[in-house]
Amino acid sequence: MPYAAILFDLFDTLVRFDRERMPEIQVNGKTVRSSAGALHALLRVHAPEIGLEQCYETLIASWREAERLRAIDHREVPAPVRFAHFFRRLGLDEATLPPGLTQALIDAHRGALGRAADFPAHHGPLLRSLAARYRLAVVSNFDYTPTALDILERAGVTGLFGAIVVSDEIGWRKPRREIFDAALGRLGVRPEEALFVGDRADMDVLGARRIGMDAAWVNPGREALPAGIDPPQFEIRDLGELAEILEL
Repeated sequence: MPYAAILFDLFDTLVRFDRERMPEIQVNGKTVRSSAGALHALLRVHAPEIGLEQCYETLIASWREAERLRAIDHREVPAPVRFAHFFRRLGLDEATLPPGLTQALIDAHRGALGRAADFPAHHGPLLRSLAARYRLAVVSNFDYTPTALDILERAGVTGLFGAIVVSDEIGWRKPRREIFDAALGRLGVRPEEALFVGDRADMDVLGARRIGMDAAWVNPGREALPAGIDPPQFEIRDLGELAEILEL
């Protein structure tokens, strides 16, 4: 059956995360790249006892805790929940902090991540060609929808997608079917009418194949498919190979 829709993962599929674009800070005598500097600049106005090193280490700890919780059942830990943990680890009572501080920290973190996302030049023409023939969607595991929207808007491709579905909105992450079903429902297509394109075998390929959707695995490193995952219909090294697969 010819496809009616193409659905894409975001990070390391449509865009590549380039850590070298993250701001540099000095932590314990070492240069690291992190949003912690921007967060600390906001936080120290209200909590001057918190140093940059503590802010950085606590930011990392909050991410690790979020990942631990996500691994249990693929339930998303949205950014406000992660930052609530961040405050607790710092020994701060979020309720006593100024209104809007949490959002300011989230936005500073979002800005740093967004600027670190590299949208390859050849992806734009490819997506425009696909949009002329297929309904398109983005399905992303991420804890804050505005970050994903910012990245796509910077790339100038937001309008090409009939649905942009991020896990913090749905509450569930890939490979759970709920997030796939939400995107398919917004596009008005059945799983068997769609192709999912993503770089994670354990999230993208597994989730798509479980619900009867074809999958294209972006696998530039030629990694082996993990046991227990149905093989994808296509395996590609670069997104540009879709043009040949779909005979654009």
